[in-house]
Amino acid sequence: MKTPKTANTGATTALLVAAALLAGCGDMKMKVWPFGDGGPRERSREPLNAAEYQCAAGKRFHLRMIDGGAAAWLILPEREVRLERIGGSATRYGKGGLVLELGADKSSLADGATTTYADCKTGAAEAR
Repeated sequence: MKTPKTANTGATTALLVAAALLAGCGDMKMKVWPFGDGGPRERSREPLNAAEYQCAAGKRFHLRMIDGGAAAWLILPEREVRLERIGGSATRYGKGGLVLELGADKSSLADGATTTYADCKTGAAEAR
């Protein structure tokens, strides 16, 4: 038969072991998100292989040259349009009333008689 002193020592030992085990759990970091470190990441909204044009009034569009320069893919915030080269010009592209004029320093985009994007520059033009 156990004496009260021995039973008390066993309970104390069990308490110390339990406290040590629980203290070790405090540094444990559980990884909840299984797809990387820090949750989902937002992908870039920049179109691939396209130059960004920044225009007056804070407007911007993206342009990708296609078919060896015979056409341009215009990416506006509300739509995307393929523009064909106008005549023999290497700087004018259009479709219907939409005309894009590319200049060395500034470019513009007109929709009919209205110039909707004026004084447009690419990042390369600003770096000069």
